[in-house]
Amino acid sequence: MKRHFEDLQLGSIELFCLAAEAGSFTAAAQVAGVTPAAVSRSIFRLEERLGSRLFVRTTRSIRLTEAGRTFFEQCRQALTQLVEAQQEVMGAQSVPSGQLRISVPTTYGHHRILPLLPTFRAQYPQVTIDVHLSNRNIDFVAEGYDLAIRVRAQPDSSMIARLLEDAKLAVVASPDYLRRVGTPQTLEDLDLHECIQFELPSSGRRISWLFNVEGKEKEVFGQGGYCCSDDVLGGVTLAKHGAGLFQTYRFIVEQELADGRLVEVLAPFAGRSRPFTLLYPHGRYVPQRVRAFVDFLLEHRQQWAAE
Repeated sequence: MKRHFEDLQLGSIELFCLAAEAGSFTAAAQVAGVTPAAVSRSIFRLEERLGSRLFVRTTRSIRLTEAGRTFFEQCRQALTQLVEAQQEVMGAQSVPSGQLRISVPTTYGHHRILPLLPTFRAQYPQVTIDVHLSNRNIDFVAEGYDLAIRVRAQPDSSMIARLLEDAKLAVVASPDYLRRVGTPQTLEDLDLHECIQFELPSSGRRISWLFNVEGKEKEVFGQGGYCCSDDVLGGVTLAKHGAGLFQTYRFIVEQELADGRLVEVLAPFAGRSRPFTLLYPHGRYVPQRVRAFVDFLLEHRQQWAAE
Protein backbone atom coordinates (compact mmCIF):
# COMPACT_ATOMS: atom_id res chain seq x y z
CA MET A 1 0.00 0.00 0.00
CA LYS A 2 1.49 3.34 -1.00
CA ARG A 3 1.35 6.40 1.20
CA HIS A 4 -1.49 8.83 0.40
CA PHE A 5 -1.26 11.36 3.25
CA GLU A 6 1.42 13.43 4.95
CA ASP A 7 1.30 13.98 8.72
CA LEU A 8 0.56 17.66 8.09
CA GLN A 9 -2.43 16.78 5.88
CA LEU A 10 -3.94 14.43 8.46
CA GLY A 11 -3.66 17.23 10.99
CA SER A 12 -5.40 19.59 8.58
CA ILE A 13 -8.26 17.09 8.14
CA GLU A 14 -8.68 16.88 11.90
CA LEU A 15 -8.75 20.68 12.24
CA PHE A 16 -11.24 20.86 9.36
CA CYS A 17 -13.59 18.44 11.16
CA LEU A 18 -13.28 20.39 14.41
CA ALA A 19 -14.14 23.63 12.59
CA ALA A 20 -17.09 22.00 10.79
CA GLU A 21 -18.48 20.62 14.06
CA ALA A 22 -18.00 23.89 15.95
CA GLY A 23 -18.99 26.21 13.11
CA SER A 24 -16.02 28.41 13.97
CA PHE A 25 -12.27 28.54 13.37
CA THR A 26 -11.82 30.14 16.79
CA ALA A 27 -13.70 27.39 18.62
CA ALA A 28 -11.77 24.72 16.71
CA ALA A 29 -8.51 26.44 17.65
CA GLN A 30 -9.45 26.40 21.34
CA VAL A 31 -10.17 22.67 21.23
CA ALA A 32 -6.95 21.92 19.34
CA GLY A 33 -4.76 24.27 21.39
CA VAL A 34 -3.59 26.32 18.39
CA THR A 35 -4.34 29.79 17.05
CA PRO A 36 -7.31 30.60 14.81
CA ALA A 37 -4.81 31.67 12.15
CA ALA A 38 -3.23 28.19 12.25
CA VAL A 39 -6.63 26.61 11.71
CA SER A 40 -7.35 28.95 8.80
CA ARG A 41 -3.97 28.20 7.16
CA SER A 42 -4.43 24.43 7.54
CA ILE A 43 -7.86 24.49 5.95
CA PHE A 44 -6.64 26.75 3.14
CA ARG A 45 -3.85 24.22 2.37
CA LEU A 46 -6.43 21.43 2.40
CA GLU A 47 -8.67 23.32 -0.02
CA GLU A 48 -5.71 23.91 -2.35
CA ARG A 49 -4.85 20.21 -2.36
CA LEU A 50 -8.49 19.20 -3.02
CA GLY A 51 -9.07 21.94 -5.55
CA SER A 52 -12.39 22.79 -3.94
CA ARG A 53 -13.70 25.25 -1.36
CA LEU A 54 -14.81 23.57 1.86
CA PHE A 55 -16.26 26.60 3.66
CA VAL A 56 -18.14 29.75 2.76
CA ARG A 57 -16.56 32.40 4.97
CA THR A 58 -18.04 35.70 6.14
CA THR A 59 -16.70 38.14 8.72
CA ARG A 60 -18.91 36.58 11.40
CA SER A 61 -19.39 32.93 10.49
CA ILE A 62 -18.42 29.96 8.37
CA ARG A 63 -20.60 27.31 6.77
CA LEU A 64 -19.82 24.19 4.80
CA THR A 65 -20.15 24.18 1.04
CA GLU A 66 -21.83 21.17 -0.59
CA ALA A 67 -18.40 19.69 -1.29
CA GLY A 68 -17.34 20.51 2.25
CA ARG A 69 -20.34 18.72 3.72
CA THR A 70 -19.64 15.57 1.69
CA PHE A 71 -15.96 15.67 2.67
CA PHE A 72 -16.84 16.25 6.33
CA GLU A 73 -19.24 13.30 6.51
CA GLN A 74 -16.62 10.92 5.14
CA CYS A 75 -13.73 12.35 7.18
CA ARG A 76 -15.68 12.30 10.45
CA GLN A 77 -16.44 8.62 10.00
CA ALA A 78 -12.85 7.82 9.06
CA LEU A 79 -11.39 9.72 12.03
CA THR A 80 -13.83 8.02 14.41
CA GLN A 81 -12.72 4.62 13.13
CA LEU A 82 -9.06 5.58 13.53
CA VAL A 83 -9.61 6.65 17.13
CA GLU A 84 -11.57 3.50 17.97
CA ALA A 85 -9.00 1.24 16.27
CA GLN A 86 -6.23 2.94 18.25
CA GLN A 87 -8.16 2.53 21.49
CA GLU A 88 -8.79 -1.13 20.83
CA VAL A 89 -5.12 -1.84 20.15
CA MET A 90 -4.17 0.05 23.31
CA GLY A 91 -6.70 -1.98 25.30
CA ALA A 92 -9.09 0.88 26.03
CA GLN A 93 -11.85 -0.97 24.18
CA SER A 94 -11.42 -4.31 25.92
CA VAL A 95 -14.85 -3.46 27.32
CA PRO A 96 -17.38 -2.08 24.80
CA SER A 97 -17.92 1.64 25.31
CA GLY A 98 -19.02 4.82 23.54
CA GLN A 99 -22.29 5.91 21.95
CA LEU A 100 -24.35 3.42 19.96
CA ARG A 101 -26.75 5.05 17.47
CA ILE A 102 -29.54 2.83 16.17
CA SER A 103 -32.57 3.47 13.94
CA VAL A 104 -35.63 1.29 14.52
CA PRO A 105 -39.22 1.23 13.16
CA THR A 106 -41.71 2.50 15.74
CA THR A 107 -43.53 -0.78 16.30
CA TYR A 108 -40.41 -2.91 16.49
CA GLY A 109 -38.79 -0.36 18.75
CA HIS A 110 -41.63 -0.29 21.29
CA HIS A 111 -42.34 -4.02 21.32
CA ARG A 112 -38.95 -5.62 20.71
CA ILE A 113 -35.91 -3.36 21.09
CA LEU A 114 -36.66 -0.78 23.81
CA PRO A 115 -37.66 -3.41 26.41
CA LEU A 116 -34.26 -5.10 25.94
CA LEU A 117 -32.04 -2.03 26.26
CA PRO A 118 -31.86 -1.94 30.08
CA THR A 119 -30.60 -5.54 30.03
CA PHE A 120 -27.99 -4.67 27.40
CA ARG A 121 -26.77 -1.63 29.35
CA ALA A 122 -26.61 -3.69 32.54
CA GLN A 123 -24.13 -5.91 30.71
CA TYR A 124 -22.29 -3.01 29.04
CA PRO A 125 -22.70 0.08 31.26
CA GLN A 126 -20.04 2.04 29.36
CA VAL A 127 -22.19 2.02 26.21
CA THR A 128 -24.67 4.88 25.82
CA ILE A 129 -27.59 4.43 23.41
CA ASP A 130 -29.23 6.92 21.07
CA VAL A 131 -32.42 5.40 19.60
CA HIS A 132 -34.11 6.87 16.53
CA LEU A 133 -37.72 5.66 16.35
CA SER A 134 -39.05 6.23 12.85
CA ASN A 135 -40.17 4.36 9.75
CA ARG A 136 -38.11 6.46 7.33
CA ASN A 137 -34.89 5.19 5.80
CA ILE A 138 -31.77 6.79 7.24
CA ASP A 139 -28.39 7.59 5.68
CA PHE A 140 -25.79 5.72 7.72
CA VAL A 141 -22.85 7.93 6.74
CA ALA A 142 -24.53 11.33 6.70
CA GLU A 143 -26.45 10.80 9.93
CA GLY A 144 -23.83 8.80 11.80
CA TYR A 145 -25.80 5.65 12.62
CA ASP A 146 -24.19 2.37 13.66
CA LEU A 147 -27.15 0.05 13.05
CA ALA A 148 -30.66 0.03 11.69
CA ILE A 149 -33.57 -2.42 11.72
CA ARG A 150 -35.83 -2.47 8.70
CA VAL A 151 -38.84 -4.40 7.38
CA ARG A 152 -38.24 -6.11 4.04
CA ALA A 153 -34.77 -4.58 3.67
CA GLN A 154 -33.61 -4.31 0.07
CA PRO A 155 -30.31 -6.02 -0.89
CA ASP A 156 -27.37 -3.62 -0.48
CA SER A 157 -23.76 -4.69 -1.04
CA SER A 158 -22.52 -1.95 1.32
CA MET A 159 -24.47 -3.44 4.25
CA ILE A 160 -24.26 -6.56 6.38
CA ALA A 161 -27.80 -7.91 6.82
CA ARG A 162 -28.83 -10.29 9.62
CA LEU A 163 -32.37 -11.59 9.81
CA LEU A 164 -33.88 -11.03 13.26
CA GLU A 165 -37.26 -12.66 12.68
CA ASP A 166 -40.07 -13.36 10.26
CA ALA A 167 -42.85 -11.60 12.15
CA LYS A 168 -46.17 -13.44 11.89
CA LEU A 169 -49.25 -11.52 10.73
CA ALA A 170 -52.78 -11.67 12.12
CA VAL A 171 -56.09 -9.99 11.25
CA VAL A 172 -57.79 -8.64 14.37
CA ALA A 173 -60.92 -6.76 15.38
CA SER A 174 -62.68 -5.74 18.57
CA PRO A 175 -65.49 -7.93 19.99
CA ASP A 176 -67.85 -4.95 19.62
CA TYR A 177 -67.12 -4.61 15.90
CA LEU A 178 -67.68 -8.34 15.32
CA ARG A 179 -71.00 -8.25 17.20
CA ARG A 180 -72.18 -5.34 15.03
CA VAL A 181 -70.92 -6.48 11.62
CA GLY A 182 -70.28 -10.19 11.93
CA THR A 183 -67.17 -12.35 11.72
CA PRO A 184 -65.63 -12.96 8.27
CA GLN A 185 -65.26 -16.64 7.40
CA THR A 186 -63.64 -16.39 3.95
CA LEU A 187 -61.36 -13.90 2.21
CA GLU A 188 -64.28 -12.90 0.00
CA ASP A 189 -66.10 -11.75 3.14
CA LEU A 190 -63.56 -8.93 3.48
CA ASP A 191 -65.53 -7.04 0.82
CA LEU A 192 -68.31 -6.67 3.40
CA HIS A 193 -66.05 -5.21 6.10
CA GLU A 194 -64.16 -2.06 7.07
CA CYS A 195 -60.54 -2.97 6.35
CA ILE A 196 -58.27 -0.42 8.04
CA GLN A 197 -55.50 0.50 5.61
CA PHE A 198 -51.84 1.30 6.26
CA GLU A 199 -49.88 3.54 3.90
CA LEU A 200 -46.11 3.21 3.52
CA PRO A 201 -44.50 6.59 4.33
CA SER A 202 -41.67 6.03 1.86
CA SER A 203 -43.88 5.48 -1.20
CA GLY A 204 -47.41 6.50 -0.24
CA ARG A 205 -48.55 3.04 -1.34
CA ARG A 206 -51.16 1.16 0.66
CA ILE A 207 -49.82 -2.25 1.62
CA SER A 208 -51.67 -5.44 0.86
CA TRP A 209 -52.82 -8.00 3.41
CA LEU A 210 -51.11 -11.39 3.14
CA PHE A 211 -52.84 -14.75 3.55
CA ASN A 212 -52.02 -18.42 3.20
CA VAL A 213 -54.30 -20.22 0.74
CA GLU A 214 -53.47 -23.91 0.18
CA GLY A 215 -49.83 -23.29 0.97
CA LYS A 216 -49.45 -20.29 -1.31
CA GLU A 217 -49.31 -16.60 -0.49
CA LYS A 218 -52.33 -14.55 -1.53
CA GLU A 219 -52.43 -10.74 -1.52
CA VAL A 220 -55.69 -8.95 -0.75
CA PHE A 221 -56.31 -5.23 -1.07
CA GLY A 222 -59.25 -4.51 1.20
CA GLN A 223 -61.38 -1.38 1.22
CA GLY A 224 -62.38 0.86 4.05
CA GLY A 225 -62.90 4.36 5.33
CA TYR A 226 -59.77 4.47 7.52
CA CYS A 227 -56.12 4.76 6.54
CA CYS A 228 -53.07 5.28 8.76
CA SER A 229 -49.55 6.16 7.71
CA ASP A 230 -46.13 6.12 9.35
CA ASP A 231 -47.17 4.33 12.57
CA VAL A 232 -48.78 0.89 12.50
CA LEU A 233 -49.97 1.36 16.08
CA GLY A 234 -52.56 3.80 14.73
CA GLY A 235 -54.31 0.93 12.96
CA VAL A 236 -54.21 -1.17 16.13
CA THR A 237 -55.79 1.63 18.15
CA LEU A 238 -58.57 2.03 15.57
CA ALA A 239 -59.26 -1.71 15.64
CA LYS A 240 -59.42 -1.77 19.45
CA HIS A 241 -62.07 0.94 19.35
CA GLY A 242 -64.31 -0.84 16.87
CA ALA A 243 -63.34 0.87 13.61
CA GLY A 244 -62.86 -2.35 11.64
CA LEU A 245 -60.47 -5.19 10.80
CA PHE A 246 -56.72 -4.66 10.73
CA GLN A 247 -53.82 -6.91 9.74
CA THR A 248 -50.74 -6.37 11.85
CA TYR A 249 -47.82 -8.20 13.44
CA ARG A 250 -48.94 -10.71 16.02
CA PHE A 251 -46.26 -9.63 18.51
CA ILE A 252 -47.85 -6.15 18.67
CA VAL A 253 -51.30 -7.43 19.73
CA GLU A 254 -50.39 -10.44 21.87
CA GLN A 255 -51.60 -8.81 25.08
CA GLU A 256 -54.84 -7.53 23.55
CA LEU A 257 -55.58 -11.02 22.15
CA ALA A 258 -54.86 -12.59 25.53
CA ASP A 259 -57.16 -10.27 27.49
CA GLY A 260 -59.95 -10.21 24.90
CA ARG A 261 -59.73 -6.60 23.79
CA LEU A 262 -59.03 -7.93 20.28
CA VAL A 263 -60.07 -11.16 18.55
CA GLU A 264 -58.22 -12.86 15.71
CA VAL A 265 -60.29 -13.60 12.60
CA LEU A 266 -59.56 -15.61 9.44
CA ALA A 267 -57.11 -17.78 11.40
CA PRO A 268 -57.33 -20.66 8.84
CA PHE A 269 -55.72 -18.31 6.30
CA ALA A 270 -52.97 -17.05 8.63
CA GLY A 271 -49.32 -18.10 8.54
CA ARG A 272 -47.78 -15.34 6.46
CA SER A 273 -45.05 -13.06 7.82
CA ARG A 274 -42.73 -10.15 7.03
CA PRO A 275 -39.00 -10.11 7.79
CA PHE A 276 -37.25 -7.69 10.15
CA THR A 277 -33.56 -7.32 9.30
CA LEU A 278 -30.64 -5.86 11.23
CA LEU A 279 -28.34 -3.75 9.02
CA TYR A 280 -24.90 -2.28 9.62
CA PRO A 281 -22.18 -1.06 7.24
CA HIS A 282 -19.54 -3.35 5.83
CA GLY A 283 -16.06 -2.56 7.05
CA ARG A 284 -12.86 -4.19 8.19
CA TYR A 285 -13.25 -2.58 11.59
CA VAL A 286 -16.52 -2.88 13.51
CA PRO A 287 -16.50 -1.20 16.96
CA GLN A 288 -16.88 -3.58 19.87
CA ARG A 289 -20.05 -1.83 21.04
CA VAL A 290 -21.63 -2.67 17.64
CA ARG A 291 -20.44 -6.26 17.74
CA ALA A 292 -21.77 -6.64 21.29
CA PHE A 293 -25.21 -5.29 20.34
CA VAL A 294 -25.44 -7.46 17.22
CA ASP A 295 -24.61 -10.57 19.25
CA PHE A 296 -27.07 -9.50 21.95
CA LEU A 297 -29.97 -9.21 19.46
CA LEU A 298 -29.11 -12.45 17.69
CA GLU A 299 -29.31 -14.25 21.05
CA HIS A 300 -32.92 -13.10 21.37
CA ARG A 301 -34.10 -14.07 17.90
CA GLN A 302 -34.65 -17.70 18.90
CA GLN A 303 -37.03 -16.49 21.62
CA TRP A 304 -38.93 -14.34 19.09
CA ALA A 305 -39.11 -17.20 16.58
CA ALA A 306 -40.74 -19.41 19.22
CA GLU A 307 -43.56 -16.95 19.90
